[in-house]
Amino acid sequence: MAVRLVSCGKARHADRLPLVVLLGLLLARPAWALVEGLYCGTRDCYEVLGVSRTASKAEIARAYRQLARRYHPDHYRPEPGDEGPGRSLQSAEEAFLLVATAYETLKDEETRKDYDYMLDHPEEYYRHYYHYYSRRLAPKVDVRVVILVSVCAVSVFQFFSWWNSYDKAISYLATVPKYRIQAMEIAKQQGLLRKAKEKGRNKKSKEEIRDEEENIIKNIIKSKIDIKGGYQKPQIRDLLLFQILLAPFHLCSYIAWYCRWVYNFNIKGKEYGEEERLYLIRKSMKMSKSQFDSLEDHQKETFLKRELWIKENYEVYKQEQEEELKKKLASDPRWKRYRRWMRNEGPGRLTFVDD
Repeated sequence: MAVRLVSCGKARHADRLPLVVLLGLLLARPAWALVEGLYCGTRDCYEVLGVSRTASKAEIARAYRQLARRYHPDHYRPEPGDEGPGRSLQSAEEAFLLVATAYETLKDEETRKDYDYMLDHPEEYYRHYYHYYSRRLAPKVDVRVVILVSVCAVSVFQFFSWWNSYDKAISYLATVPKYRIQAMEIAKQQGLLRKAKEKGRNKKSKEEIRDEEENIIKNIIKSKIDIKGGYQKPQIRDLLLFQILLAPFHLCSYIAWYCRWVYNFNIKGKEYGEEERLYLIRKSMKMSKSQFDSLEDHQKETFLKRELWIKENYEVYKQEQEEELKKKLASDPRWKRYRRWMRNEGPGRLTFVDD
């Protein structure tokens, strides 16, 4: 019976042994938290600099300067009984790099906090890797500066791109006889063409006179014709930078407009004005404001006469337009050739090529 009691006591002690070992590992200094490739590797950064974990920034900087002077490759002279990082790394250069790494780790508050957390919580292996490399690979430039520069670059590109499209539209209109003749008549009335052909000391060649006349015609077209849509004259307020700056104003304006709309038309039941009717028509057609503004005035008048802001009227108009398009396509020779090709040689037909 006594033998049984002894064996049971040994079994109890054997069960407690893993718990004691685990508790000892948790209470002991987590040396196994030091991983090669993170911070100072398998060396403790505090031990490398010879300071405690409670050392201040000034103490860490003082210890770094002393060790940097001591282990600098250009001034290093081995001394008998030399201790510290140089003794284990076998070279002053490696010791100097280790000291510099330890100082870079401990001089920054956030990095030091992550390092202390790694020493106290060695089991969170992946977290340590994430924080180490996220700080190491993080951009040194402020993200706000990067965003600002990117927005400015996009805005500059937008402006020059839009201006190039506007110049192309003006150059095209200058070749259209209708607008060119009108512009030349205005230029003759204002005497601009005579000034371009004046003779004297500054006599111009035919090419220079032609280029000057062309510029006069283009300037008149720019001043007399209001181009809308994608080729309209670029405005500073339409650039991305100014759109972002004015976004709060636009948002407040939209909220105020929406509240007025609900109050006037949904609650009080007022009739729509011309502006509201055109807005509803544009929404039904799923067109942007610039696309709708590019339409001719007589088209908008037709929309208003047919009362297309009413959903039923718009559905009838839409069906009529689809039927008219089908008739045009049916009578178009190019569309007939395309349908014939689709029927005879289109992608749904299998053919065999004999080599």
